Amino acid sequence: MTKPVSVPSPAPVDLRQRMIEDMNMRGFCAKTQHDYLRIVTRFAVFLGRSPGSATAEEVRQFQVEQRDAGMPAPAMNSHVAALRFFFTTTLDRPDLSRKLVRLSYPRRLPMVLSPDEMARLLAATTCLKHRAALSVAYGAGLRVAEVAALKVTDIDSKRMLIRVERGKGGRDRNAMLSPDLLALLRAWWKEGRQQGVMQADSWLFPGQTSSKPISTRQLSRVVEDAARTAQISKHVSPHTLRHSFATHLLEDGVDIRVIQVLLGHAKLENTALYTKVATRTVRAVISPLDRVMTLMDAKAAPGP
Repeated sequence: MTKPVSVPSPAPVDLRQRMIEDMNMRGFCAKTQHDYLRIVTRFAVFLGRSPGSATAEEVRQFQVEQRDAGMPAPAMNSHVAALRFFFTTTLDRPDLSRKLVRLSYPRRLPMVLSPDEMARLLAATTCLKHRAALSVAYGAGLRVAEVAALKVTDIDSKRMLIRVERGKGGRDRNAMLSPDLLALLRAWWKEGRQQGVMQADSWLFPGQTSSKPISTRQLSRVVEDAARTAQISKHVSPHTLRHSFATHLLEDGVDIRVIQVLLGHAKLENTALYTKVATRTVRAVISPLDRVMTLMDAKAAPGP
């Protein structure tokens, strides 16, 4: 009698490593990967076991618990995005992702500094490196993570462009480089070389050691300290500089589709939000009432 062949059982799947590989293949940035892993880990803690064994009802209960705990809609939607990727791509269980509900919510208007406030903020920085970093955020409209990830080789002085590699969504783009910003970056390059922290192929804004870039948290502290020193009462973050860049361009008459490209927005509707805070643009519009009043005054005037 033939002895049955023993088939070895498959090795257990490391879901965390598999998810990381899936995110790497799709070019997800480090922050997105960190956030997605954190959210899936939170879901695993809720289950008390591997998230790979979740049921549709448990997915629903997880969202109900989040809502009952008062989690804001944007945070809940971030959880939906992470879990939807995990269920659909890593687990190949799209049936679970159908239980996830994305919430709609009114978008807040972005906080914007006036040109005078922006000048005071930059003047309040304590060193050339910080002033140059904040000037890049405002002068090129970069996200704080994009500023931190810049290398010296990303500055293209011949074409007057800043190369942004793997921005949000893993997309590359070119940002604008003004003559004044280039002059400031050259001054920082010269000072950084004298300090021994700058190399031709190194980070544009090194951190505590030249081998690592400045952290986004450090840049946030720099902005907050400068705003406090400049006595700006508004809540200011690094993203406020990006908002101000877009709004000031819009107020200066730059086409909104050009601004969309400079910001790296995938959808025009995201850029269109700045039309609601471009007060100078609103003030420049002539009200139809003014035209009617002019006509009324002309008719009321005595004839010759």
